[in-house]
Amino acid sequence: MGLIYGANYSIAKIVMPEYVDAFGLILVRVFVSIILLWVIQRVWIKEWMHLTDLKRFFLCAIFGVATNQLAFFKGLSMTSPISASIIMTINPVMVLIFSWLILKERVTALKVLGILLGAAGAALMISRNGIDFNENNFVGDLLILINATSYALYLVLVKPLMQKYHPISVITWTFTIGLFLVLPFGWQQAIDVRWARLPAEVYVSLAYIILATSVLAYVINVWALRRVNPSLVGYYIYLQPLFATLIAVVFFDLIFGWHEMIYAVLIFAGVYLVSVRK
Repeated sequence: MGLIYGANYSIAKIVMPEYVDAFGLILVRVFVSIILLWVIQRVWIKEWMHLTDLKRFFLCAIFGVATNQLAFFKGLSMTSPISASIIMTINPVMVLIFSWLILKERVTALKVLGILLGAAGAALMISRNGIDFNENNFVGDLLILINATSYALYLVLVKPLMQKYHPISVITWTFTIGLFLVLPFGWQQAIDVRWARLPAEVYVSLAYIILATSVLAYVINVWALRRVNPSLVGYYIYLQPLFATLIAVVFFDLIFGWHEMIYAVLIFAGVYLVSVRK
């Protein structure tokens, strides 16, 4: 999942805002994802939601689909992928706080140390060539921060649903409710796009955003939540800058030196401390 999201920062910038505006992209992303998810859900899962869980599904749609995606893609269209990646590292901290407040998850010294190590490694990895937060990007950076906080709350809220439903069912119903929440924001932008004139690379990027970061990544997330605590799932966001660097090494001939090795060790050490049990 870290690999999927690590590449998404740059791939999404290919599409927006030049070809498709942020809210229009979200509407297309959610709509196409729902079609694919419902086919899978009805053919293989065949499970229905209990009305008693409708409120929690609605909250998951608000924070995991609407607020999360609207804030992320709009913010990413206004700021740089590097700035967005840095701000997103606040997500595990928020997950740990929400887990403590809502699920009463125990916060240990090892988890705190792991988060600090991972944050240090991720920040050093991303900022090794310098950081430039200019004033024009402030609103975009703020939206990315809202996205990180919203997604952290979603990871905590969706945890109890994992004990009752199949992961595909949870994502299908969450996205279905979320569609009605994002529709007013993205409808006009989606119909304004000249779809027939989009370059091939934009369609390839759209396919990645829909299939990988929407369907596959969300399913992996909820599958993981059935087996581990939300704080651990949220923590793995620190792997995103590492995978982004590895992608650059393979495809763009970026040199992976000893500095990057040290940063990678910090990230993986943090992952271990968060996941280790007595």
